Amino acid sequence: MSADPPRTDLPRVVLPRVDLPRVDLHSHAGRCFLAGLPAGHPLVTALGAASVADALRAARAAGMTALCLSVVADFAVLRPDPATGLRAVRDFRSGEAYGDYQRQLAGIREAVAAAGAEVATSPADLDRAGRDGRTALLLGCEGGDFLEGDLRRLEAARAAGLTVLTLVHYRVSEIGDVQTEAPVHDGLSRFGRDVVAECNRLGIVIDCAHASFATTAAVLAASSQPVIISHGQLGYPGSTHPRLMSAAHTAAVAEAGGLVGAWPCGITSRSLADFGTEIIRLAEAAGPAHVALGTDLDGNYRPVLTSYDQLGELAALLRDRGLASDRVHQILGGNALRLLSGILPSSPADGSSGGLTGDAVRVALGELQHVDDDHDRHD
Repeated sequence: MSADPPRTDLPRVVLPRVDLPRVDLHSHAGRCFLAGLPAGHPLVTALGAASVADALRAARAAGMTALCLSVVADFAVLRPDPATGLRAVRDFRSGEAYGDYQRQLAGIREAVAAAGAEVATSPADLDRAGRDGRTALLLGCEGGDFLEGDLRRLEAARAAGLTVLTLVHYRVSEIGDVQTEAPVHDGLSRFGRDVVAECNRLGIVIDCAHASFATTAAVLAASSQPVIISHGQLGYPGSTHPRLMSAAHTAAVAEAGGLVGAWPCGITSRSLADFGTEIIRLAEAAGPAHVALGTDLDGNYRPVLTSYDQLGELAALLRDRGLASDRVHQILGGNALRLLSGILPSSPADGSSGGLTGDAVRVALGELQHVDDDHDRHD
């Protein structure tokens, strides 16, 4: 988590949107994990109150097409750790994980309503937001701890609007092993395989951020749909931080049709220009059609991107480094929209069989389609 307090002087006017998609696969904008906590809570005193509604207004003003706002399922048991960043320091009390998940979800929904936004659960919702010049909000959960071993809760979560599930976080749960702790399940557990199958059935995007390589490989073998690593970064030879990934790790996700969200963290970057370098490294390892953006906004470690207003500067940095404009737009939004359109179920009301059906998003993606075709032929 970043020690910087969330901004409270956020714009409340809607500015013209960019004409190409901008999507964040993983965000805690406005410190959404604090939503619903009382004013006197020690974490509110230490970190400042949640400001989710203002953060959503700022995202809309910056021209964001969509962002995934993520609950932190193991938040109640996490504490800072010098080696891993965060670590679970105790077990949950009975019902505690589910209760805290519900607290965060209710607080986020209240903020979404206050910001005049809405939760998107289908391609039709994403398209409608694009046509109307609004930012589509996807609900995610970082860690399946709230399931507490009960698979039935996943269907209830989907009904409540959950569309992205990060299977594991910092706590080793019933689902699988994490990058930052010694293995317990040798990858994905039997229950974890059931969770993967249920996500596929329900149209929930599976996120392998924080999962060990063994867990990720098992998820790829079990899943009928592509998966994402919503926020991750490549390591360097000799690097030891457990959150960094190997080239083989990222390539495995890409080869299965998934995406890796570039993560603007202080582990590998000291500036926005450094982050541009890390994006290019990811694109070289996974292929640019398999790289997206996962800012971890307002929950990141020493972030080098702290506002969606910086995406214009980031796009310019990437072009200056030789990345073609259409590739830049893919990475900053087009790739994510394409994956979401293929996994999220169509709204029953639109009567279609899937995909982004309206003109606004279809045109944006159509501008990028030839790039994917060329990539498939040559990479």
